[in-house]
Amino acid sequence: MLKVLLVDDTPGRASALKRALSAMEGVEVTCTLETPLELLQRVAEHRPDIVLIDTESPSRDVLEQLAAVSSSAPRPVVMFTDDAEGDAIRASLKAGVSAYIVDGISGKRLAPIMRVAMERFEADQQLRAELEDAKLRLEERKLVERAKGILMKQRDASEDEAYALLRSLAMQRGIRLGEAARQVIDIASLLG
Repeated sequence: MLKVLLVDDTPGRASALKRALSAMEGVEVTCTLETPLELLQRVAEHRPDIVLIDTESPSRDVLEQLAAVSSSAPRPVVMFTDDAEGDAIRASLKAGVSAYIVDGISGKRLAPIMRVAMERFEADQQLRAELEDAKLRLEERKLVERAKGILMKQRDASEDEAYALLRSLAMQRGIRLGEAARQVIDIASLLG
């Protein structure tokens, strides 16, 4: 069952979106909000699979709440709006919107729009994870190089010997090589 959280600050259009969602098999609207101010709290509470927002134009409140959700509890977000301005689109995408739909909601289009938003969200999350992993590896590499330099200087060791010492320390303590390097750097800074 696909759990949907609906934010609806356009009462006239909302009934169309609610009807389209209720007609979809395997979809459950777990929460409906008339204002975005409780969005982060309700996402944490209901843990929806996707968030749908129906608004005439993305307000600052909507964008702030979306940014908070994106940083602490990311979810795919589809925004239905009348605002086709480039600034509104850029701000919405930056805040975490996966799909920005202008000019109306069609019941036939809703399911594919939601699928595309969820796929795009997953792809984006994968890229973010890969980027974080690359940053972590680069940071660890820098630490290892610095620690090797310290060991080479203090032990009058070759680069290979310093690396072997560092690796041995990591294995003895059951920690990552980067953490062992950090410990060597910390001890060297304490001693002088």
